[in-house]
Amino acid sequence: MQRRTLLKTGLGLAALPLLPRFAFADDKKPVGFWYESASPENQDELKTLLVDPFNAAYPQDDLSIDFRGSDLDKQLRIAMLSGSGPDVVFTAGPSYVASMAQAGQLLPLDDYAAKLGWNDRLLPLFMELGKYEGKLYALAKTYETLGLFYNKTLFDKNGWKAPTTIAELEALADEMKGKGLVPFGSGNADWRPANEHHVSIVLNSVAGPENVYKALTGAIPWTDPSILAAIDKLDEWWQKGYFGPNYFSLTLEQAFAQVATGQAGMAPSGTWSFTNIPTYFPTNNAEAAFVGFPSTSGPPVYALGIGSTLSINAKSENADGAAAVLDYMFSDKFYSAMNSVWQGEWNLPLKDLSAVKLSDKVLPLYTEAMKNLSTAVGAGQYGYTTWTFLPPATDTYLVSGMEEVWLKKLTSKDYLKKLDDTFKQEEDAGKVPAIPKRV
Repeated sequence: MQRRTLLKTGLGLAALPLLPRFAFADDKKPVGFWYESASPENQDELKTLLVDPFNAAYPQDDLSIDFRGSDLDKQLRIAMLSGSGPDVVFTAGPSYVASMAQAGQLLPLDDYAAKLGWNDRLLPLFMELGKYEGKLYALAKTYETLGLFYNKTLFDKNGWKAPTTIAELEALADEMKGKGLVPFGSGNADWRPANEHHVSIVLNSVAGPENVYKALTGAIPWTDPSILAAIDKLDEWWQKGYFGPNYFSLTLEQAFAQVATGQAGMAPSGTWSFTNIPTYFPTNNAEAAFVGFPSTSGPPVYALGIGSTLSINAKSENADGAAAVLDYMFSDKFYSAMNSVWQGEWNLPLKDLSAVKLSDKVLPLYTEAMKNLSTAVGAGQYGYTTWTFLPPATDTYLVSGMEEVWLKKLTSKDYLKKLDDTFKQEEDAGKVPAIPKRV
């Protein structure tokens, strides 16, 4: 949608009438956007595909991106509490949105969504996930899933097939260990919440999405036997050495690179890892593959995740400009351009992808995975990632507490008891994100 259309809507949030906005068009109004970590190449792509074309299309605004790295969440919390911060607010997922909306730090987006057509343009499930107490506060920047990456070249050499059950997965992992390989190329040196990638996998693949849904909605406690069985299974994999000896010293990217070199056989990870395939697999003369993570019930479960959300600061002095940035992002043109160079981080939840044109350099593997995820969501065959559906304090403890289980400082039962207590406290405080009914 063109900026002139936005101005004609008369939203009034910029505190300036229409004519003065045109009269002072030479006075650019800044739009600040704080972003997390990004490689130099990805930073250049954001400048080339977002900042420069947006500023050219909307000369009355001046978009800038400030890369804050791994400290983004801490810095954002401090800034928002003091009534400052960026105009476009980036969070790590819906679990952060509820508490920020409750504190009055985010601007309701319902008027923008109606007048700019977001309700028609975006998948309904993700619009629901951005709501708090019935009002829309966030748009999903990317939706993602967890699965199993593996080195197909290594598999072919050894006569291995992608596992389709938990039993097959464990048998394959044991065989890999016997050959001196690390079964799961994983690490959390640069991102401690990587722990919850694995927790989310077992919750959905072992406990099952129906039980996870029941726990999220309070129908069963987090101490339920099905949940306990999942955590015990993850601890069993850790104790058997499936994660290797260097989990705490390897970054996510370094661990994924080990799959490409053949040091590790598989990587239980999310679709964001597609961005690392072109960097590591071709140089090692290896072919990458990706499948849904096996489950105890049969078919793979595609755990649904929102990698990050985008909102508008309630204290923004240029809310119309921030809304224009969001509107620019959620378009066929931007989706096509960004996903052609940066897969896994910008899978915007557009309802209709028929007008999207990706570069022929994009891996067919990525396109297939996104198609499978979209089909699973549409059919209701999806699970739940913890960073998307748990409230913030519960999610924070889930990450740290799992390490204590692995390191034998806590039993699985004690871990889940504290997790359940924390969840109930946040549930009583109204901090649990919206949980749409299962289809």
